[in-house]
Amino acid sequence: MYSRVTLVEIDTVRLGVDEAAEIFKERVLPGLREQDGYEGVLALATPEGKGMIISIWESEEASAAAAGFAAGELERFLALFKSPPGREHYEVVFGEVPSAALG
Repeated sequence: MYSRVTLVEIDTVRLGVDEAAEIFKERVLPGLREQDGYEGVLALATPEGKGMIISIWESEEASAAAAGFAAGELERFLALFKSPPGREHYEVVFGEVPSAALG
């Protein structure tokens, strides 16, 4: 299992964190779910707008194949960020997520 970690900083003058989360759920998540090898995502944020999106993939190849989709989605919303997002890839070596986090 592999993950892609995207670090973002939302421009909270233009958009609140809750509003940004709704945009992600409504406009990005449906397409993300259609990507081959997609297994899940966690979106984390601070009230100040710093955030991290951790997407989980069944393989390194699936993560790499979906990178174009992710780049396109980030490009669509670039004006909502204080600075360009950063991305890294990791192998998942352990994971446990409480069911409450999946809501």
